[in-house]
Amino acid sequence: MAESLIWAASGTGFTFLMTTLGAAMVFLFHKTMSGKVQKIFLGFAAGVMIAASVWSLLIPAIEAAEASGQIGWIPAAGGFVLGIFFLYGLDLLIPHLHPSGSKPEGMSTSMKRTSLLVLAVTLHNIPEGMAVGLSFALAAQQGDTASYASALALAIGIGIQNFPEGAAISLPLRQEGMSTRRAFAMGSMSGIVEPIFGILAVLVAAIIMPYMPWLLAFAAGAMMYVVVEELIPEAHLGEHSNIGTFGVMGGFLVMMILDVALG
Repeated sequence: MAESLIWAASGTGFTFLMTTLGAAMVFLFHKTMSGKVQKIFLGFAAGVMIAASVWSLLIPAIEAAEASGQIGWIPAAGGFVLGIFFLYGLDLLIPHLHPSGSKPEGMSTSMKRTSLLVLAVTLHNIPEGMAVGLSFALAAQQGDTASYASALALAIGIGIQNFPEGAAISLPLRQEGMSTRRAFAMGSMSGIVEPIFGILAVLVAAIIMPYMPWLLAFAAGAMMYVVVEELIPEAHLGEHSNIGTFGVMGGFLVMMILDVALG
């Protein structure tokens, strides 16, 4: 398990670093992203997460289940549904505000708008951390180079889309009146849940290793909930939303190529 933890910590540490580097853009630019650029980045993140859910999580879940003598689609479908309801529950419980929204979601709270904006991004970083952590746990379990390469591809793909995500939270916070340093810190810390949940996922997987296919599909379901409930709708707000569509396609292609080329 020690090897799994080291790999998971390294992989999610990289994705957290990319969020931090993106948040550092607040030191270079003091204006928020244009609507078009934000749509591209949101769409790109959605495309990455869709491809990652299929190639890096659901397909390995089915293969791992079949290798252990199970019916492949049962844990894949069951875990997927559980992941959806897990994120749905968090969505209902945790107060948060999407950058394009005016009314907070989740439980009623007196928290500031800036804190609610950070929580919105933090919420969908949870399944990303779980996905990377579980991928490395599966690689350690299988012990072959291809599995590690696939987990590495997932970490790289998530890291790439985390860079603009970090900027997309720190720049609006600066526009809300927060100091540059504090906006950077808040943008960076929105990604800290990735290594936390990545390591937690590895620890859980070590305890219930036979249920690894369920856990992988669980992470996929949670990611797809974020994509459909948040990223794609926000990438298609307003007129000429086809730019968000191209962002989705671009992100999907990048993640697919990374997974196939490295895996």
